[in-house]
Amino acid sequence: MLIKIEAIVREEKFEEVKDALRQIEVNGITVSQVMGCGAQRGYREIVRGSEVDIVLLPKVKFEIVVSSEEWEAKVIDAIRTAACTGEMGDGKIFSYEIRSALKIRTGETGYDALQSMLD
Repeated sequence: MLIKIEAIVREEKFEEVKDALRQIEVNGITVSQVMGCGAQRGYREIVRGSEVDIVLLPKVKFEIVVSSEEWEAKVIDAIRTAACTGEMGDGKIFSYEIRSALKIRTGETGYDALQSMLD
C-alpha cells in the first residue's frame, strides 16, 4: 500500500519540518509555497493608509509518499511535533491511499516506482 501525506504548515516552520523529516530518514518530499486560510480567516493590515483584509495567508505544503501505515504514523508525528505552535493557523495534515504510481523514466509502477525514494 502506498500512502500520500500532505501537510500545510506555517511558512516559518519550513526548516523545522524539513529537519524533522530528515531526522526520521524521509528521502522523498515535494514542497510548494501555497496560500490559504482556515478558521483564523486571515488578518487586517494597513496598506497605504487604508485597512485591508488579508484573507489568504502564505503557507508551505509538504507532500510525502510512504509505503506503510507505520511510516504514515511516523511522518505525521514528526510533522505535527515540528509544526505545532499551539496557536490557530498551525495548519493541517491529510493522508490518503494512492491508487497508482508510475515512474516516467522506467515505466515501473506501484511500490517499484517509488523504490529509490523509499530505500
